[in-house]
Amino acid sequence: MTTATSQQVVTFRVGEEHFAADILTVERVLRQVAPTPVPNLPDWMEGVIEYESHVVPVIDLRRRFGLDEAGRPTAGVRIIVFRAGDEWVGALVDAVLEVVNIDGAQLSPPPSLLRGLNAEYVRGLLHRDGRMIILLEMARLLTATEHLELQRASLGGASSDG
Repeated sequence: MTTATSQQVVTFRVGEEHFAADILTVERVLRQVAPTPVPNLPDWMEGVIEYESHVVPVIDLRRRFGLDEAGRPTAGVRIIVFRAGDEWVGALVDAVLEVVNIDGAQLSPPPSLLRGLNAEYVRGLLHRDGRMIILLEMARLLTATEHLELQRASLGGASSDG
């Protein structure tokens, strides 16, 4: 991707923070449904949902990003189903805001203060309407080890009855 490349992103809010993801990674936005709990998942995992005959793990982005859980809304909460490589992952967000066009020139690289795991899933920063929006790399939201753990847990917690 060059800096002149235009793309569409979906913006969403988690807590007071604004985030975005490439629209090409978004499969669907769902009203909040209660995920089925699966034993032995990390605390930032809500569980799994069934979507299009697939078992989809759901990440609570507030917990994943270490944001304050106080003031979590009861209305407007959505699950965004993302493509993460060959898999789907659901992300629990407080609100889906809008789809916007951006070009690479509007995107700043993540600051050098972001190191480690956080830097892996932050693609860049976007300044829009006086707000900073963090553009996420959804395919990297889970590490390879976490993908394997989720697959094992989902297979163990999902019923194959049909």
